[in-house]
Amino acid sequence: MDKSNRVPIEEVKHIAELARIELSSQEEILFTKQLNEILDYFSKINEVDTDDVPPTYHVIDLVNVYREDKIQRSLMDDPLKNAPKKENRYFKSPRIV
Repeated sequence: MDKSNRVPIEEVKHIAELARIELSSQEEILFTKQLNEILDYFSKINEVDTDDVPPTYHVIDLVNVYREDKIQRSLMDDPLKNAPKKENRYFKSPRIV
C-alpha cells in the first residue's frame, strides 16, 4: 500500500457502518481521499526536525491558579434542609424506570 492510499475504501465503508452512516459510492471515494490526505499531512509533520525543541504541553506558559484550602462548616449539620422531598435521612426522588 503506497503512502497516498494508507486507508483503503473498505476501511472507510467499515467505519461508516460502525457509525451507522449511509454513504453513497461518491462519498466513500471522497472520504477515503480526504482521510488519506489528512494522514499524509501528519507524515509531513513527522518529517520536521524537533531534536532541539523541548517538549511542551501548551505553547503559552500557563500557571494554574489554585485557591487555598480553608476549613469550612460542612453541610452535615442539615443536608436535607432545602430538599423538596425527604424521607428519614434520605433525599426522596420519583421512581425512574
